[in-house]
Amino acid sequence: MARRRYEEVPHSDTGRAEAFSDGVLAIVITLLVLHLKPPPIASGGLLTQLLNQWPTYLAYVASYLYIAVVWLNHKAAFQRIKAMTRGLHWANLGVPFSTALLPWPTALVSEAIAEGNPPDDRVAVGLYALIGAMLWVSWMIFFHVLFRHPELLEDSVEETFFHGERLRAFVGALLYAAAGLIGVLTIPALALAIFVLLPLFYGITSHGYAQLQVFGRRPPPKQ
Repeated sequence: MARRRYEEVPHSDTGRAEAFSDGVLAIVITLLVLHLKPPPIASGGLLTQLLNQWPTYLAYVASYLYIAVVWLNHKAAFQRIKAMTRGLHWANLGVPFSTALLPWPTALVSEAIAEGNPPDDRVAVGLYALIGAMLWVSWMIFFHVLFRHPELLEDSVEETFFHGERLRAFVGALLYAAAGLIGVLTIPALALAIFVLLPLFYGITSHGYAQLQVFGRRPPPKQ
């Protein structure tokens, strides 16, 4: 795909988009931690009550890691972007929009599993998976715009890089949907465990799948 001349593209710098997204992520994390509330305290029963809140802790970890991946992806993408267009601004707005929804299913999952009602557990896990998949779809749109407009990228960026990122986002959406199906059809807590593991993989590959080769590469022998 031939790059159009940079001067031919109406553009603005990336600073405002980065600042806005960082601000939204900071607010979302604040809302997330507000769900970590002290349990009812009975004399001598605090430890038991704290342990009974394990769904809340697991849901918090899953969502915090997911937000961390959003930040890492955003940082890695904007290191490769030299300018913004109106279309890219709109695509970027989809990412904080989806991320801002995460505290809601996080609270539902933790409360439903703590109550121990299987039908409610399945609904809550399915909703969490839906929001998780939707967030990856928003990334897929963002990466697609960048792939279609290489003139917005730094000159050192390979034109195929964001094609790989678009594929990575598509796989992420499928994996969250699959985890949701596992939770709805089998054990909801298993889906919650998968929700914790998926961001770990996507955090490692936040600079693309090629980063896996860096982790697996042996250091050169000393001379």
